[in-house]
Amino acid sequence: MRFRIRTVGAGLAVVAASTLVASGVVRNPAGADGRSFSFTMVRSQGAEAADCLPNARAVVRVHPQGPNEILTIRAVGLPPRTNFDLFVLQVPDAPFGVSWYQSDMRSNQHGLARATVVGRFNVETFAVAPGSQPAPNTHSGVDATVNPAFAPIHTYHLGFWFNSPQEAVAAGCPANPTPFNGDHTAGIQAMSTRNYPSLAGPLSQVGS
Repeated sequence: MRFRIRTVGAGLAVVAASTLVASGVVRNPAGADGRSFSFTMVRSQGAEAADCLPNARAVVRVHPQGPNEILTIRAVGLPPRTNFDLFVLQVPDAPFGVSWYQSDMRSNQHGLARATVVGRFNVETFAVAPGSQPAPNTHSGVDATVNPAFAPIHTYHLGFWFNSPQEAVAAGCPANPTPFNGDHTAGIQAMSTRNYPSLAGPLSQVGS
């Protein structure tokens, strides 16, 4: 896992993100006219059940830019100097379905983490596997060596995970290991878009 974070203006960013979350700002769906769409994330099901990350809040902004979108996430109330891994998901809660690794995140000394990702983040976001084929065995004993075939599956949710069980425990969360980082040695999910319906995640509101 590699990361970079700029801390210039961190205090202002914390205030801005907190204000957006507190007000529940959600703009009109974005589309070909270039309008942005903003939405919030909440504590994951596991974090809420364990009563950890009580002050965690996050705001995501998707801005259409020609053939793709710019997705920006700002999260506050996280444990300081902690690593996270961001994914696009089929559904926000376990077992998550089809999941796609997007970015690393690291909180600064104020518990602020942010990331910017350029890609396809709208109603057309999907994964497909027309047939089964051999797959790279990068992490022996963990990676699948053949993919299952599946028809197109749209993935409209987001979630991010602690990069390790140790970091989750340090934040007062459970030590459950999960495969949601580049080495498949992550901790529990920290936040997600489970505040949206499972089959109607926020990315479905971003027009193509």
